[in-house]
Amino acid sequence: MTESTEAGTAVLDQDGHGPMVVVEGLHRSYGTGAAAVHALRGVSFEVPRGELVALKGRSGSGKTTLLNLVGGLDEPDRGRIVVDGLDLADLGENGLLELRRDRVGFIFQSFGLIPILTAAENVGVPMRLRKEQARAREERVELLLSLVGLEGHAKQRPGELSGGQQQRVAIARALANKPALLIADEPTGQLDAETGLAVMELLRAVVRSERVTALVATHDTTLLDLADRVLELNDGEIVQH
Repeated sequence: MTESTEAGTAVLDQDGHGPMVVVEGLHRSYGTGAAAVHALRGVSFEVPRGELVALKGRSGSGKTTLLNLVGGLDEPDRGRIVVDGLDLADLGENGLLELRRDRVGFIFQSFGLIPILTAAENVGVPMRLRKEQARAREERVELLLSLVGLEGHAKQRPGELSGGQQQRVAIARALANKPALLIADEPTGQLDAETGLAVMELLRAVVRSERVTALVATHDTTLLDLADRVLELNDGEIVQH
């Protein structure tokens, strides 16, 4: 069935839920002619709601391209993407902006924190963009910092935190607007093995406690056991096992 919304056309199953992510026949190339790089070649998969799905593959396999497409940061050459019931092709520029602001939280390898802001202020940025009331924003920030184990570090700036702590702040910030989907691109890439494992365990706990879905790209095979399921990309295609 379909259902009209302000942001676009929602594509739902009969009970009104369906998978969190549906990708069908996705193609994405960069450049033209003989020099073209085919990053994705007909990728199709689904991500059920409430699961942590790991996306593995060597460097250059298309993981980042795929995450950018699912998150509405880029557009495919061909194919279809549905996120939380919304067909991204129907949204338009404003609809995609709303999707990224309200329904999708992003976690990057480089943390992406604002250096001059405290941990609490960094977490609060997405809510400020939505013009949330100060009291509600402060309560949510306090809750999220506690959730990621940083309740005692609210006033510290990124330069005063370890890499693992900075990534925890980034996770809290990604959860600020209560997204339906978390997208994480190599979130442990700059962390040592022990800290990386702790961050992945935190992501798994967050999926359970916040009832969100997570699509996490990683090349670290030791972290894949924490996922509910694993998708493998090789040369722009999903590998069928």
